[in-house]
Amino acid sequence: MDDAQEKNMTFWDHLEELRKVIFRIALFASVFAVLAFVNKKILFDIIFAPQRSDFITYRALCQLADWVKIPSICPGDFHVDLISINLSSQFVVHMSVAFYAGLIIASPYIIYQLFGFIKPALYENERKYSTRTLVAAFLLFFCGILLNYYAIFPLSFRFLGTYQVSEIVENKITLSSYISTFTMLSIAMGAVFEIPILAYFMAKIGLINSGHLKKYRRHAFVIILIIAAIITPADLFSMFLLAIPMYMLYELSIVVVNKAIKAKKRKLTE
Repeated sequence: MDDAQEKNMTFWDHLEELRKVIFRIALFASVFAVLAFVNKKILFDIIFAPQRSDFITYRALCQLADWVKIPSICPGDFHVDLISINLSSQFVVHMSVAFYAGLIIASPYIIYQLFGFIKPALYENERKYSTRTLVAAFLLFFCGILLNYYAIFPLSFRFLGTYQVSEIVENKITLSSYISTFTMLSIAMGAVFEIPILAYFMAKIGLINSGHLKKYRRHAFVIILIIAAIITPADLFSMFLLAIPMYMLYELSIVVVNKAIKAKKRKLTE
């Protein structure tokens, strides 16, 4: 659909086009969700990998421990049982995990379809910057998910799953608890990695500048600790694991905002 056709479209035409976009998104995501559901072993081998003591992160820490001669860094061998206590919980978890996997795999297509719907309403220069911003936001979100998968969740699981108040209390983690914690931290880390994008848009509309962000560094650090405490399991270890990359993203936001303001000033002087 070209710009001329877009301008002649009525409200109901736009609504019909949106309906088609939503249908294509739902169909595409459903196909991948079904594929994920059918390939149960591959899907759950990936999800349950951090539960095993031979996970890549744990092996890397043990190699680091040997290199720096600090044995305590190595998690060592451990075993945590996962159990299901409800009749339908395993099937429900299988369905929900397949659904989320379908959404994640189809997310590039979903973003492409949504951007294609709003693209005709944007000016030429807005389209260029919007495309770059969408790509950056997509990559940052996946970086957050990967950081959670390879660092935040494994170390949190290792700490919480093996922590005992007494030797007489044995840890047996429910399947729903494992999956819900994994999902929550993945979404939280993906959202946290969008901080530079949010800062960029706020700088473009004049709400913030790099001076403001530098001035309130200490306040931001306290707020980051509070947010990390809310969205992570109730332990200091997980909180600081999340707070550190959040603060690094805050520093990155200062750089992004500074560049956005400079670009805006150059555009005004041209």
